[in-house]
Amino acid sequence: MPSFDTVLEADFVEVKNAVDNTAKEIGTRFDFKGTSAGIELKDKEITLFGDADFQLQQVEDILRNKLTKRNVDVRFMDIQPSQKMGGDKVKQTVKIKNGIEAELAKKLQKLIKESKLKVQAAIQGDAVRVTGAKRDDLQAAMALIRKDLADHPLSFNNFRD
Repeated sequence: MPSFDTVLEADFVEVKNAVDNTAKEIGTRFDFKGTSAGIELKDKEITLFGDADFQLQQVEDILRNKLTKRNVDVRFMDIQPSQKMGGDKVKQTVKIKNGIEAELAKKLQKLIKESKLKVQAAIQGDAVRVTGAKRDDLQAAMALIRKDLADHPLSFNNFRD
């Protein structure tokens, strides 16, 4: 039976490259000389450092540009509010979304069920598998998901005939 998986995962190699390029640009820019501006990647969390919120915003803009150049959708970024550190320093955490959370998976499953297409959706961990008898129905389901859930950077993989 033909099927495909709907997933929400960023290319972490490209994310790491974008963070490295951002760190390199921070080191060479004149307006960041002598400041505590910086960026750090641990697991699936990017931490931005700076002397003020304005500086954090500049580092975030550089990161967005580098991610865009590397074809990583910026909708993967889950930006947390900035926090005060010791002295006059601030930091901000940016989490990279990975895996479909339960609420979105249920929404996706309900969307497919209400569409009256001859396909079924099953939640499997952090992915949603869509199966159907015909390839055309699966392609229609993909188009429906892209249209109705455009605010999430979903991708489709593991397409089987």
